Amino acid sequence: MTVTPAAAVDPSCEDVGGGRPLSARGWRVTVVGLHVVFVVLMGIAVATIVLAPVDGSRALLLTASGVLALAYLLLGAPALSSRDGRRANAYLVVLVLVFGVLAWEEPSLLFLLFLGYTHVWFLAESLRRGVLWTVALALASTLGPVIDWTQGEEPLSGPGGTLVGLTFSIAMGIWVFRVLEQSHQRAELIQELERTRAELAAAHHAQGIVAERERLAREVHDTLAQGYTSIVVLAQTAAAGLPAGAEAAAERLALIEEVARENLAEARAMVAAFSPVALDSSTLVEALGRLVERFGRETGLDTRLDTAALGDGVDLSRSEEVVLLRGAQEALTNVRRHASATAVVLRVSRVGAGESAQVSVHVEDDGIGFDPAGAPGVGLAGLRDRAEEVGGALDVVSAPGQGTRVTVRVPAR
Repeated sequence: MTVTPAAAVDPSCEDVGGGRPLSARGWRVTVVGLHVVFVVLMGIAVATIVLAPVDGSRALLLTASGVLALAYLLLGAPALSSRDGRRANAYLVVLVLVFGVLAWEEPSLLFLLFLGYTHVWFLAESLRRGVLWTVALALASTLGPVIDWTQGEEPLSGPGGTLVGLTFSIAMGIWVFRVLEQSHQRAELIQELERTRAELAAAHHAQGIVAERERLAREVHDTLAQGYTSIVVLAQTAAAGLPAGAEAAAERLALIEEVARENLAEARAMVAAFSPVALDSSTLVEALGRLVERFGRETGLDTRLDTAALGDGVDLSRSEEVVLLRGAQEALTNVRRHASATAVVLRVSRVGAGESAQVSVHVEDDGIGFDPAGAPGVGLAGLRDRAEEVGGALDVVSAPGQGTRVTVRVPAR
């Protein structure tokens, strides 16, 4: 990609990719500077035409100067701000024609080429166009003096000076383009480094969240779950030791045991949701299989894993595997807490091909169901955000009395 001088400093350009060496304020100062230089040099040129002796027609020279000033006002200056290619090209055409007239009538006014070459490089849309417009401007400015030289009316130093200016202008333009291109490449490298740093920060943050979830799972297991288990055992022991006729005390102990069991189930559900199933030494399917086996053992529900639609397997990144695994954990936790189900099926499938291929995990139960629109759930909302981070999606299909199906899908390679 070639970066033009104007595009590199113009903050309105969208294709530079952060490679502007000037800030917005710096660009405004640059444009104002161009306007001031134009006014000053044109003022000197007009004064030269009016006050100094000239060989050409003063009327024609003043008219050409006025045309150039008007063209800059209507075309050149707006093109500098708006990056309007049509206005820029129209102004450059007028610039070449006016310099042809000035050089033919009064070569002493060719000091204005400093202005012309500058405008060419600020308005050119590419390095090639800049060189072509510079050559066109130099040829137009050289034609008259060369003809006068062949007739012995002009020294060779006039056309020679114009050609030297042409060479210098092209050399400077190429150098500026190369510098700006390197600046653009450095800016892209900096942006890439910043993106990498942001990704590393996000990865570290995610690792911190996982570590904190694991710590909470251990704390819940070692404190709350063990405490509720002890309460259940103590209530059962106390109820067994009650004398006959202590129905009121037995009822209270039964209530204590019931509440303790309910809270123990909640604690175990939290542990199941927070505790990871290791992926470091196993495949996603193996991890899901252990998850399903443990869930069935803890809940007593008819639970099975179906991989018939998986095909040749999956080729997923670790972050995508984690999303599918966490989706299965969250869905099974909701089944444990809310579904009152008797059977659960966890299906892993692959659909599509090429760039549209997806791997999905479906958790379907035959429980009481619910209205997804009325009870979105914090866990499912967080899972949806996690899926979207890797380009995936989350779908929940349910209705009261018709069970629930939670689907997490991620792109497959």
